[in-house]
Amino acid sequence: MANRQKVREGSATAKAIDYSLKRWAALTRFIDDADLAADNNRIENLIRPIALGRKNWLFAGSLRAGQRPAAIMSLLHTARLNGHEPYAYLKYVLQRLPTQPASALRDLLPYRCSPLA
Repeated sequence: MANRQKVREGSATAKAIDYSLKRWAALTRFIDDADLAADNNRIENLIRPIALGRKNWLFAGSLRAGQRPAAIMSLLHTARLNGHEPYAYLKYVLQRLPTQPASALRDLLPYRCSPLA
């Protein structure tokens, strides 16, 4: 806090210090709780494929061309959230899709099926 007064107002350093001071409680929270990580690298690594995919899909050529991989990615992430290995789930669905009655397509959704069964 005392060092902030030594920095010229409006400078990049002043802005960085002000940013840190406004969030000081959150920035130092991990000191009081050993269960909290000091960084968010794990979360950033988990969302990196989504962020990179989103950036790449900007250049898909058209809205429909971008919607296709977004739908597939959503399906695979939903499968993962429901405890399925994405490749095994996709293989399971693609093997059954040609013979699955249209009225029973919802049974192939990740939260309704057991791909390894």
